[in-house]
Amino acid sequence: MHFSPLGDQAVTITLGNSIDEATHRRVRAVVARLDRDKPAGMIDRVPAFSSVTVHYNPAVVAGDAPYDHFVASLGALLSNVEDEALPPARVVEIPVCYGDDLGPDITDVARQHNLSEADVVSIHSAAEYLVYMVGFMPGFAYLGGLDPRIATPRRSSPRKAVPAGAVGIGGQQTGVYSMVSPGGWNLIGRTPCAMFDSAREEPSLLSTGDRVRFRPISRTEFDDWRE
Repeated sequence: MHFSPLGDQAVTITLGNSIDEATHRRVRAVVARLDRDKPAGMIDRVPAFSSVTVHYNPAVVAGDAPYDHFVASLGALLSNVEDEALPPARVVEIPVCYGDDLGPDITDVARQHNLSEADVVSIHSAAEYLVYMVGFMPGFAYLGGLDPRIATPRRSSPRKAVPAGAVGIGGQQTGVYSMVSPGGWNLIGRTPCAMFDSAREEPSLLSTGDRVRFRPISRTEFDDWRE
């Protein structure tokens, strides 16, 4: 566990140097401990692949060296964080209409791996994925657990506007675009579900630690769902 300043009002806690489930569990354990025993001055915490950034208010932290005092309090609070009990992971099912105009890159993904489009759909929808982190844009979850048979490098030429709900593959990860944005992932389908809605009590459909399964649906189901 390594502490480093991020500006003058945040601390980054580095918990590893790789993307794996053991490091991910430590990230979740730190978040759970901070949520349970919020240290004085803490404003927010932001989990990432292998770190947690903690934002704090220096004016609330005791002493004339706020950073040092805040890091000391974090160190004491997290000294036995490995013992933190984590709740069971939530499983979220996301319907996806694969291929055609909703998944314009599925043909290329299949070709690169000597597979059929049906194979890509079957492989992608058979796995259970882990939400390692939410970032890039509100509600965009980075999902680990992609089958190596369909792991595909990002496009050489990114799109200027990827539609909300587009399901993509980028390297060894998959994910769903939560809003219209530029993007270079290979688009293989689209979900009618809103991945991010500021009007909901929990705006982001997915959270760090969730498990995700994709369920193939027909174009008719997709269109009816949207209506």
